[in-house]
Amino acid sequence: MTPQRPTSPVPDERAHYFFDSYADMHDLVEDLVVPEGTPEAAATVLRTARELLRQSYYCYEFSTVAVMHSLIAVEIVLRDRIPDAGTKPLFQLIKQGAADGILTSRQAEYLDYGRQIRNGMAHGQTTHTVMPPAMAVPMVTTSFTIVSELCTAPAG
Repeated sequence: MTPQRPTSPVPDERAHYFFDSYADMHDLVEDLVVPEGTPEAAATVLRTARELLRQSYYCYEFSTVAVMHSLIAVEIVLRDRIPDAGTKPLFQLIKQGAADGILTSRQAEYLDYGRQIRNGMAHGQTTHTVMPPAMAVPMVTTSFTIVSELCTAPAG
């Protein structure tokens, strides 16, 4: 007997704790608009983060991946804005961005927190982190906001 395959994606059972239908996911991400003037590499990453949030209705873990992905966009823009960024690790970019006034202390704090989560996952220290989409949205929104502010601020 051949196993039956679903004809369309099946919602993750955890999604129903927060959303009635996939259509609700569109409302969740409607304000995540890629800012004008964003470099294409960062814009692509932000669009992907937004779509990962939307698709977390089907794969709940995508919301966590969306947060990690949105940090990549911020790092791309920081590398563009910080002189001599080269291959410095994100920790140093955050520190230098705050010292140079490119980042506010609150932005630096947020980015460092996200960096720690990202590093824990990337280096196998945190093997399974799941944040509900509604919890991930403010974090992804913050990345969108930081990118917007960095792309509209005059280069130093």
